[in-house]
Amino acid sequence: MSYAMSAALQEAVFQAMANDATLAGLVGTNIFDAIPTSVVPTIYVALGPEKVRDASDKSGGGAWHEFVVSIVSESAGFSAAKAAAGAISDVLVDADLTLSRGRLVTLRFRRAVAARVGTADTRRIDMTFRALVADV
Repeated sequence: MSYAMSAALQEAVFQAMANDATLAGLVGTNIFDAIPTSVVPTIYVALGPEKVRDASDKSGGGAWHEFVVSIVSESAGFSAAKAAAGAISDVLVDADLTLSRGRLVTLRFRRAVAARVGTADTRRIDMTFRALVADV
């Protein structure tokens, strides 16, 4: 197994989202690797947990990465969060991302969970994506 491409995949996913004009129109520059500790924006995107499984074969190292991208919105209702989630899906599904190490073989949407957080107007969508990377 190779976990060596994890950082490269995360950086490529982050850059793809940060450079997308449609997503920027919905969340601005509020795309984070870690949620800010100061003032939290009214809507933001955050890279979340990741699970990795070996996908090595006789041709070399590789891994399946399941990672979460979260959209959090303080708007009443899910409209703003779902619009951002749709834009993220458009950016990532079947994306042709260039990694600083390895090669992205495939990137697919797996599932999403949309929920109200607490008793306020906060809404959260956790989208899970699955990527296969090869260490070439």
